[in-house]
Amino acid sequence: MNDSKITLYTHPMSRGRTARWLLEECEASYETVVLDYGPRMKSNQYLAINPMGKVPALVHGESVVSELAAICCYLADLFPEKQLAPAVGSVERATYYRWLFFTAGPLESAFMGKLLGSLVSAEQAAMVGYGSYQLTMDTLEFAIKQGGRYLCGEQFTAADIYLTACIKWGMDKGGIERRPTFERYIAPILQRPAYLRAAEMDNKLLADHPFPG
Repeated sequence: MNDSKITLYTHPMSRGRTARWLLEECEASYETVVLDYGPRMKSNQYLAINPMGKVPALVHGESVVSELAAICCYLADLFPEKQLAPAVGSVERATYYRWLFFTAGPLESAFMGKLLGSLVSAEQAAMVGYGSYQLTMDTLEFAIKQGGRYLCGEQFTAADIYLTACIKWGMDKGGIERRPTFERYIAPILQRPAYLRAAEMDNKLLADHPFPG
């Protein structure tokens, strides 16, 4: 199955940047299909791959994976030799799942809610997964502090890739507080060669594929 063709559907101003970073960490051979926002991303051809009409999406042989957290898990398992996921059944594997899906759920909901001015009231907090913005930021700090060098101790994983990308974007846009703990955590990760390669690739695509508006 690893020999099957991998295609990444993406845009250089999307969560596809993180999927590309993970592909580079895996040293995978893959094809990139850039979809501009608008008709092509909503075309029948692409909707057959991802009915949401959003990127990223990954096609590997007959397998289709959308949603960034799922792509992270899929690629980490597809390339076990890169050790981007802890051993199945280990305490670290539980930690890996815990914080990867915290990032996909409560964290993203909270910081996007802040950016869009749509955070829930204190009376509504029990109804949403993130509870409150402040609780989510404090939990994020707990996750980083309890882990060590990385979320799973000394092992760098796909969860660190996903979380680092979210923290960087969130802090740049103002949706995530610039706490020293967050900045110290992401600084060395953003110097990884795979991240720098992936960022350079996507930055070169921006001239021909700008973000609308």
